[in-house]
Amino acid sequence: MTRVLLTGFEPFDGESTNPSWQAVRAAAAEPPAGLELFTAELPCVYGESRTALRAAVQECGPDLVICVGQAGGRPDITVERVAVNVDDARIPDGAGAEPIDEAIVPGGPAAYFSTLPVKACVAAVRAAGLPASVSNTAGTFVCNHVFYALAHLIATELPGVRGGFVHVPYAPEQVVGRAQPSLPVTSVAQALREIAVAAAGTREDLRIAGGATH
Repeated sequence: MTRVLLTGFEPFDGESTNPSWQAVRAAAAEPPAGLELFTAELPCVYGESRTALRAAVQECGPDLVICVGQAGGRPDITVERVAVNVDDARIPDGAGAEPIDEAIVPGGPAAYFSTLPVKACVAAVRAAGLPASVSNTAGTFVCNHVFYALAHLIATELPGVRGGFVHVPYAPEQVVGRAQPSLPVTSVAQALREIAVAAAGTREDLRIAGGATH
């Protein structure tokens, strides 16, 4: 049985919900065969989110960690390829902090690649009839902060664990009255299950195009 930790975020930036946490809970309610799913809700706060992530990893001892966050404006499920060692906030986090050009881990590598098979994960979601793509930037807000913190934890302390980050669109109820793409939480939850299955069963990623021209 493969142990998978799924994390989502609390609401932020004035929203009353966060589809990342909604979808994580829904995915865990119907775990795929062969997988044991654990969940944790992270605060949308620099530093505190990293501490909460470490605590969740220590508590469940996962084989895989898939962190999930909201990327409002994106139309599809995006599996992140790389985390960068910088916090640079355009808006305040949940505690009002707005770091500018601060290292997440002083002296740490400039970036880490995901240790999930990102292209296989995207292919699995598409095969389920849902939109997905590889993303080459997780931004510089708390999502990237958590992604980098996870990658650094794996690289320095947990070499037997694999992990990465997935961004999801708004939920439909968040875009009433504004022209933004969205996906139902049930669809996002299904995508997360497909990603978990693909990650658990794939060690060598697919060699297919997933780059970007901009």
